[in-house]
Amino acid sequence: MIQLPREGKTRISIFIDNAILQAFRAEAEKRGTGYQTMMNDALRSYLAESGQPITKADLLRIIRQEMPALLRDLTNRNSAGRRSASNAKT
Repeated sequence: MIQLPREGKTRISIFIDNAILQAFRAEAEKRGTGYQTMMNDALRSYLAESGQPITKADLLRIIRQEMPALLRDLTNRNSAGRRSASNAKT
């Protein structure tokens, strides 16, 4: 397992799929943290588990693997919330 130092941060510009960004923002809002912090933590966790530096291809693969379940969960929660609000009105 790689231990990465937590020193310093660098501002970068990257392109991320809209659905991924929305999912991280929604989850961050629920947790009361920043979405960029969550993304950084996800990448840090991946690096710790893999023992190798992450590549662009790795990042895309990880995001594509993880996002469907997260998006399904968010959709189910939103649907349940709308149903509860509807039931409360009647």
